[in-house]
Amino acid sequence: MFNIEEIQSLNELELSLYDYVSKSKDKVIYMRIRDLANEAHVSTTTILRFCRKMHCVGFSEFKVKLKIYLQDQRPKKISDDKTIFLEFMDRVSTPIFQVSINKACQMIYNASNVIFVGIGSSGILASYGARHFSALDKFSVYIDDPFYPIVGRDLENSVSVIFSVSGETTEPIRQANMLKNKKSQIISITNSKNCTLAKIADLSISYYIQTARTISSDVTTQLPVLFIIETIAKKVHNMALTPSSNY
Repeated sequence: MFNIEEIQSLNELELSLYDYVSKSKDKVIYMRIRDLANEAHVSTTTILRFCRKMHCVGFSEFKVKLKIYLQDQRPKKISDDKTIFLEFMDRVSTPIFQVSINKACQMIYNASNVIFVGIGSSGILASYGARHFSALDKFSVYIDDPFYPIVGRDLENSVSVIFSVSGETTEPIRQANMLKNKKSQIISITNSKNCTLAKIADLSISYYIQTARTISSDVTTQLPVLFIIETIAKKVHNMALTPSSNY
């Protein structure tokens, strides 16, 4: 409801009003402006100035926005429909998907260094990916810190596998750009090809799963990503055992 820039623009009186509204949202949506002024110990002029800083024409519009915000914050049920994953498994067997998997295998097989990148839940997947590949004899590392310095000259023959559900999160896109500038080949694993990260990648693999969110978090299932990681890791391992195999 309130972003950092809006809060930083408030003076001392407006901050006291912000504090009251934050703690009494359920009451404020039913108050008249004079009632709020009395309860928060500020003038109606301060309230109107506060509303303008929240990009509202007046107190009535502010209450409408606050009510919509509260409705959006109510917990929603998360689907546990197993057909979502089963549909993904059907797509896995399509020739188009297999071509992408095989291209990723060849890129990683030929690379001297493999780097897995992600933040948040995707950072956990990056850690798992690096460990799983290393366990299957393709030593890999991971980056789960969006501010990790990407320097050095040892990335020319490397592949960076970058995870992001939306493919629009600023930090992974910035890291992909930095790695690309270091001549690392980029493989993106996202929920859709129609995103910035997929577009700047050398190879994009998308799983197209219905997204799911709670009030504050993306809880889209990551089973498809685990499947993709393990499938590629096993294929790369087998390629090393039988170099003449045609993938």
